[in-house]
Amino acid sequence: MSGHDSKYFSTTKKGEIPELKEELNSQYKDKRKDAVKKVIAAMTVGKDVSSLFTDVLNCMQTENLELKKLVYLYLINYAKSQPDLAILAVNTFVKDTQDPNPLIRALAVRTMGCIRVDKITEYLCDPLERCLKDDDPYVRKTAAICVAKLYDINAELVEDRGFLDALKDLISDNNPMVVANAVAALAEIQDNSSKPIFEITSNTLTKLLTALNECTEWGQVFILDALSKYKAADAREAENIVERVTPRLQHANSAVVLSAVKMILQQMELITSPDVIRNLCKKMAPPLVTLLSAEPEIQYVALRNINLIVQRRPTILAHEIKVFFCKYNDPIYVKMEKLEIMIKLASDRNIDQVLLEFKEYATEVDVDFVRKAVRAIGRCAIKLERAAERCISVLLELIKIKVNYVVQEAIIVIKDIFRRYPNTYESIIATLCESLDTLDEPEAKASMIWIIGEYAERIDNADELLESFLETFPEEPAQVQLQLLTATVKLFLKKPTEGPQQMIQVVLNNATVETDNPDLRDRAYIYWRLLSTDPEAAKDVVLAEKPVISDDSNQYDSSLLDELLANIATVSSVYHKPPETFITRVKTVQTTEEEYPDGIEGGYTETSSTLVADTGASPLPSSTTDAAAKQPVPAPVPDLLDLMGLDGGDDNAVSADHSMAAGPPLPVLLAAASGQGLEISGQMVRKDGQIFYSLIFENNANIPLDGFMIQFNKNTFGLAAGGPLQVPQIQPGTSARTLLPMVLFQNIAPGPPNSLLQIAVKNSQQPVWYFNDRLSLLVLFTEDGRMERSTFLETWKSLPDSNEVSKDIPSIVINNVEATIEQLGSSNMFFIAKRKNGNQEVLYLSAKLPKGIPFLIEITATIGVPGLKCAIKSPSPEMGPLFFEALETFLRG
Repeated sequence: MSGHDSKYFSTTKKGEIPELKEELNSQYKDKRKDAVKKVIAAMTVGKDVSSLFTDVLNCMQTENLELKKLVYLYLINYAKSQPDLAILAVNTFVKDTQDPNPLIRALAVRTMGCIRVDKITEYLCDPLERCLKDDDPYVRKTAAICVAKLYDINAELVEDRGFLDALKDLISDNNPMVVANAVAALAEIQDNSSKPIFEITSNTLTKLLTALNECTEWGQVFILDALSKYKAADAREAENIVERVTPRLQHANSAVVLSAVKMILQQMELITSPDVIRNLCKKMAPPLVTLLSAEPEIQYVALRNINLIVQRRPTILAHEIKVFFCKYNDPIYVKMEKLEIMIKLASDRNIDQVLLEFKEYATEVDVDFVRKAVRAIGRCAIKLERAAERCISVLLELIKIKVNYVVQEAIIVIKDIFRRYPNTYESIIATLCESLDTLDEPEAKASMIWIIGEYAERIDNADELLESFLETFPEEPAQVQLQLLTATVKLFLKKPTEGPQQMIQVVLNNATVETDNPDLRDRAYIYWRLLSTDPEAAKDVVLAEKPVISDDSNQYDSSLLDELLANIATVSSVYHKPPETFITRVKTVQTTEEEYPDGIEGGYTETSSTLVADTGASPLPSSTTDAAAKQPVPAPVPDLLDLMGLDGGDDNAVSADHSMAAGPPLPVLLAAASGQGLEISGQMVRKDGQIFYSLIFENNANIPLDGFMIQFNKNTFGLAAGGPLQVPQIQPGTSARTLLPMVLFQNIAPGPPNSLLQIAVKNSQQPVWYFNDRLSLLVLFTEDGRMERSTFLETWKSLPDSNEVSKDIPSIVINNVEATIEQLGSSNMFFIAKRKNGNQEVLYLSAKLPKGIPFLIEITATIGVPGLKCAIKSPSPEMGPLFFEALETFLRG
């Protein structure tokens, strides 16, 4: 819109919709155009103007390109909620795809592709076929992208109409932008398909390399990304490809540069000539350095990618370490990344420069940055043996500054240096001991205590130093207590005199009697038994030679690094995580719009699991457009049912007999009296790590029932059907049982959590039946919820008290602790520890919800006496009421 169009967003008078309706039907073109602009303005700020659908639609028949664009924009937004009326626009679309003006032809096919309504899809095919062969390249490139959109709606239709072959033909187009869009569309389709669709051959390769020189910058990105997946036949071909791509390194667009780097790195794996590799490394350095003169946000993305590149090819930037020195006005996130890369590039040749920089950073005002700089000095010492002494000298200089957090961080890294170079730099221990009184951070205290214990025989007053920590032993964090226990045992074994003997008694008593920490208590008991039965064995265990630690600056293993490098210039390379760890694609089963039960919320959604038909309806596959990994597809229902011993006798694997002997009875959700003779029973169950809806359909009507479909309304956990509802025809007086696989986080309801599930079921003979069910939170607990005791304790302490909720559950009686632990374990609540509190038993258990949300559970009860108290601590305490409700039902059951 132009600058003076802001008036359309101004507050309107009373009766806005009727006034707009009147203006949209005006005989004056300008008035209609202004009215459509007002409608778009209202739509933009979130007002519902869907009631004007027919009136806006009437404005489509115009020669005015601006007005046509506005109407098309409105259609894209509201066609989903008005699918029947959207059909009225089809004739205009088809007519516009034959307009003499190529802009209008392209606009029409683009809009039809954006309207995600199945009814319109069939009308789109003929115009799309024409536009793919249009004389104008602008129309062809728009049609290419439209094929990808159509594939997302109806993959089967795209394959049947030969659109994939048409896309592949466009790769040979004489217009480079058409080629780029065809590549982009095919790559998108390939991401959403499990079968090979887009494979680059040597013939295709030549065409793509030719188009690369002439298309726009984003077209170049699409082509380069596609080329990076091509594996050259031999080193000569790889060299030729790299030679054609190398000029892209000089491009002004950072995305093109990074895509070119990615492609070159992939092909370099096949190049054998050291001279060629050396020259390529030299050529890649300047463009990567240039990226660091851009805006901070682009710098950060470039640095995250460079971090990966230097792990595989450190020689590329080995001589450019100065460009990673931090500037005073760099944002903190840029500084942190530069530090990481400087550690990776540090070598014996440049270590003096690097240490001067790190020392300078250690006097900055940002505490986190200072800590990272001090730790970086230690990492350089561990990485470079020849430079270790210089690194330690710098650390000692920093300790003398007497800045508390610098001193503490220095002690932590010196402990690691001692581990890396045992019996080499112990002369500095006296200097470290001078700072003992200033330590207040757990990690620093633990490091200092480790040093004292490890070198107790060289420290004259080691017993006094440790004794100063023992005074506050009960209040110390678990990390410090564990180190104190081990250090005191080491001292006793190295100096078995009266002082250490008394200390060991105090520590062992504190660690076994006065503590709630199971890890500390177990370690103390082990030491106690070792010392009392075989002191020599205790020496062999506690004073055993420790493995030398290694440099961790190249922290990714080779296979993960390969995957991350293959995803350079994507979000994956910024997160330093494979795509499947943060993007989920669920391939759901779609039905046509006519099959939706009336009145149920949800309708057609791009990523939600929609109503799924039984196997006779030939549902169409659909997928989201997320560019990454696939969520594990639920196991096929037939196999699971066969494993459970359900006798279906056919591919549907559902039982359909009079006895219903295939499983236990289930709660009735829809009574026969309410369902015209159809009775539905069901319950959510968890089997083999997958959630299923166990359902029984009983036909008490006088006619056979078939064509069953099911849909779930929005709910707290986004539960939706993950596959077709497989129910055969049910004869009168018979019943059928089935397991419906479920998926999570598809159609999430806003608001506070609740366990309500609203469900709609229909069949070919009856109306839609609506009923409710309750989801037990325990069904969602995953199989990987077991925690180590130390992890449980640390997690409990790390969560604030506000994250703890509790409830008294009356009338529940626990008669046997072991049986209760086993019962809870069957629902993935894993036993951690138990203790006595007077005459009460206190159980600690862990569980985990999907998305890795931990649940720490404490159950307090008196054996044989009704009533128990349950408390949970979790990052999601709002789930507490659902858990208590589910636990009470479970224990009563």
